[in-house]
Amino acid sequence: MKNSKKKTSAQKKFPVWGWVLLAVGLVVIVGAVALQNHNAAAASLPSEISVAQAAQKRDQGVFILDVREPSEWTQVHIPGATLIPLGQLPNRLNEVPNDREVVVVCHSGNRSATGRDILLKANFSKVTSMAGGMTQWQTQGLPTAAGQ
Repeated sequence: MKNSKKKTSAQKKFPVWGWVLLAVGLVVIVGAVALQNHNAAAASLPSEISVAQAAQKRDQGVFILDVREPSEWTQVHIPGATLIPLGQLPNRLNEVPNDREVVVVCHSGNRSATGRDILLKANFSKVTSMAGGMTQWQTQGLPTAAGQ
């Protein structure tokens, strides 16, 4: 005699395609939340600000991070700025405050954008770079210092 039991609906297995759809849905939701959090953090400051805006922020006590080389820094820098050369930044993130706004500065604005991106990827949320760099800062006659 054959065992001809019919499976009841409670005994049926959940289909494989159902598990796949569930997994894909979960990945989409987690990805969307992560993207939203990243965009919210990045949106807290514009990616780039003008020299005039940077000068105003400096006067308000914002952390100014100079990512140029020491020889450039010695020639001229923004008073009160902190020097961490771009190549050293990934290993010196602990020297940058994560609870304050940070304006990243370089000679012309290229390295500062890279420095800003390094900080954003390291979960710093209040970071921007200064367009035009020290070249524009000096052109506008803003305060500078020289030496160490």
